[in-house]
Amino acid sequence: MALLVLVRHGESTANLANVFTGWLNVALSPKGEEEALVAAEKLRGFHFDAAYSSDLLRSERTLDLIVSRPAWATIPVHHVAALRERMYGDLQGLNKAETALKYGQAQIDIWRRSYAVAPPGGESLQQTQARVVKFYDAEIVPQLRAGRDILLVAHGNTLRALRMYLEQLTPVQVESLEIVTGGVHVYRFGANMQLVESQNL
Repeated sequence: MALLVLVRHGESTANLANVFTGWLNVALSPKGEEEALVAAEKLRGFHFDAAYSSDLLRSERTLDLIVSRPAWATIPVHHVAALRERMYGDLQGLNKAETALKYGQAQIDIWRRSYAVAPPGGESLQQTQARVVKFYDAEIVPQLRAGRDILLVAHGNTLRALRMYLEQLTPVQVESLEIVTGGVHVYRFGANMQLVESQNL
């Protein structure tokens, strides 16, 4: 039986400032550092053969804090661009509340939560899913099939896209999928990649 653990990075300085972040390369806030350590504690006793994160600092730092535990200190760690947050285009760096006043909250909700609609100059969740699933199928699935246990640290929309794929959620269902900073989700796969367990920790 193979294990896949998904962790959203801890709170970033941009999360704290309530701005659209996307590919902006921001650090964890002090709370975010604590959330990463809490995630590590939730995973105490788990075995991992390899770990992956996006190549953005907030994701890299979260993974680094988790694997700083002696039990995981020697596992291979990979930081990859395919796991980056969705690209928020023209909205990146803008305050969410101020942007809602300009465009209306209904439009902001469509840009943030819908599957197919992209923010101006950015990626839709559908486009984000395409690159994330391509990486997952090529790099992660063969390891899971071989019985290897994998830790993957990424971003809210990256993980929404991947969970939509793994759990076969509809575009309507994924609109309400919330993944908190520092959130941990565990999948266990049986023979032929049959999903036998899916739970939040």
